[in-house]
Amino acid sequence: MITLKEALKLNKEELKELKKDINKKAKENKEIGAYIEQFLDTDLSESGEGVPIAIKDNINVKDWELTCSSKILKGYISPYNATVVNKLFENGLSPFGRTNMDEFAMGSTTATSQYGKTLNPVDNTKVPGGSSGGSASAVAAGLAVAALGSDTGGSIRQPAAFCGVVGMKPTYGRVSRYGLVAYSSSLDQIGPITQNVEDAKILYNIIAGHDKNDSTSADIDYTPIEFNEGRKLKIAVIDNYVNEASDEVRDAILETIKALEKQGHEIIHKDLMNNKIDIATYYIVATAEASSNLSRYDGMRYGNRIEGKDLKETYELTRAQFGDEVKRRIMLGTFVLSSGYYDAYYLKAQKVRHLIKEEFDKILDEADLIVMPVAPTTAFEFGANKTPLEMYLEDIYTVSVNLSGNPAISLPISKDKNGLPIALQLIGKHFDEQAVFDGGKIVEELVK
Repeated sequence: MITLKEALKLNKEELKELKKDINKKAKENKEIGAYIEQFLDTDLSESGEGVPIAIKDNINVKDWELTCSSKILKGYISPYNATVVNKLFENGLSPFGRTNMDEFAMGSTTATSQYGKTLNPVDNTKVPGGSSGGSASAVAAGLAVAALGSDTGGSIRQPAAFCGVVGMKPTYGRVSRYGLVAYSSSLDQIGPITQNVEDAKILYNIIAGHDKNDSTSADIDYTPIEFNEGRKLKIAVIDNYVNEASDEVRDAILETIKALEKQGHEIIHKDLMNNKIDIATYYIVATAEASSNLSRYDGMRYGNRIEGKDLKETYELTRAQFGDEVKRRIMLGTFVLSSGYYDAYYLKAQKVRHLIKEEFDKILDEADLIVMPVAPTTAFEFGANKTPLEMYLEDIYTVSVNLSGNPAISLPISKDKNGLPIALQLIGKHFDEQAVFDGGKIVEELVK
């Protein structure tokens, strides 16, 4: 597949042919499930005149259906563009097809969608990760030049890692959330999924910046990223996290660290607190906010209404359209916010969240970047995690970055014995995406 950098040089006729080619490939590879069914049934090959960018199904595109892969939003047509979509149009790009996702971005497998699961194009028996699995799968399979996803607890970085592409989560507040359907408002961030680090930088530069329509958008100076060639970085390796990963993931990361040290980058070694604390904190904060955000989908204000014999039954039938995982998280969030449990769970989680941020800040006072795994293993088979708790532990290395709000990038560095991608993530200081992209480019060049 042509890269984003190359595609931006195409003329109008060449872009038209590119879109037809992608549309044809998507139909021929329908079994992967990267795009939502409506994309394949609707000729979007002529939509817009810009470079085609795949869009996750929780980002508003005017006049497109938007469902967050949930039955409860079936038939909802977006009345406006998300800010990131307007920025695409302003910079010679255009949205091109909705990608599959876990329902309301809740999951790590892209298997909870009303449209069916998405497959990992590297190995169709394995999950593509989630919740932005459709976007990552589309890019990895050559069905998209690049894509936008959203990252609440690793939902860009983990699928990018499993599919062998690059996924970048900006600092919270750096990219507008206006037009992103909220899962957890204090954690969600839109970011790029691309074929390489340079394309991620290009797409990030396009979508980043302050937005007056978003109260969580950071009103600070923004300078577009340009790579600093020859930069030497000070990198902190999180030893306890690296050592807890599978043997193949650990060995690949340690090999990359050795190569970086040989290049003249300074390596220091640090530990972070027990990552099970990160998971507990994340699932209290995220589910509490999800419980509040998803309360609007009741069939009265939003949502596909199913009429009952009275108001109570209408509510029950309408909200029964949520899938099991969404119901589970709504119930958990409602519990931790309830009277008698708010102080014991939610308030305590917010205090621990502050400690997690302080830990990152302390290490990043000494180093330019932090290195740790994206996931404990490479992509696993569908159904490998038998319980919700086992599935939640797949996010063990990513959720802390959302809790702290730092920027991070996931990129492939090797393959395991079965040919599945192994990735690492680089984490930077708040609003220091420059170091994140510089580090990503250095690592990418190192492992070519």
